[in-house]
Amino acid sequence: MNPSRDASGVWRVFDGIARRYDAVNSILSMGRDRVWRRVLANYVCDGASACVLDVATGTGEVLMSLSRHPRRPSRLVGVDMAIAMLDVAQRKDYGTLCLLARGDALCLPFPGETFDVATIAFGIRNVSDPAVALREFGRVLRPSGRLAVLEFSLPASTVLRKAYLLYFRHVLPRLGGWLAGDRAAYRYLNASVETFPFGEAFCKMIAAAGFDEVRARPMSGGIATLYTGSRRRN
Repeated sequence: MNPSRDASGVWRVFDGIARRYDAVNSILSMGRDRVWRRVLANYVCDGASACVLDVATGTGEVLMSLSRHPRRPSRLVGVDMAIAMLDVAQRKDYGTLCLLARGDALCLPFPGETFDVATIAFGIRNVSDPAVALREFGRVLRPSGRLAVLEFSLPASTVLRKAYLLYFRHVLPRLGGWLAGDRAAYRYLNASVETFPFGEAFCKMIAAAGFDEVRARPMSGGIATLYTGSRRRN
């Protein structure tokens, strides 16, 4: 698959691996994906978060992390383009009011200033125009609403980066393909991570979309990064 994030087709890749997606992610990340989502949940729930939108929600794992937090939001909303992924998400018990719907990150089906927090985990690199998606997040956030973006990145350490890329380029596509039954999906994962801006470059993209107090928090040696910001007041 072309790593240029073709919005018309990327979500179909996830439809094809939906049933095994959670288990395969846990195996391939050696369980770190759960840790990263907990860090995101701690940020989201550290304040008044009455209503949270999770974009590219997939199988609902971010929503589950939020629902398990001691200070969980009172309302959760998740949108995704992949219907099979949403079907998996619908079968989970969130223990709080949760709405799941099909929706495009580039044109969210909500009026302006609806949510206190917007999140997206490992999905921003898959939209055809990340800058437009970031502006959409700002549109649906209330004044001073918060944004949390969890995404893969590349380690700063040369040694760790070489080992990471060796795993990502050669081991992950084979192992992921064998476990999920779709090797092309995991070849795309590698290509999309390597071509997507990260660190300071992505922070600048978030700021340009209308957010202040933009921060990047690398995790696991820089394998993943949590980006946060607050919607700029007009």
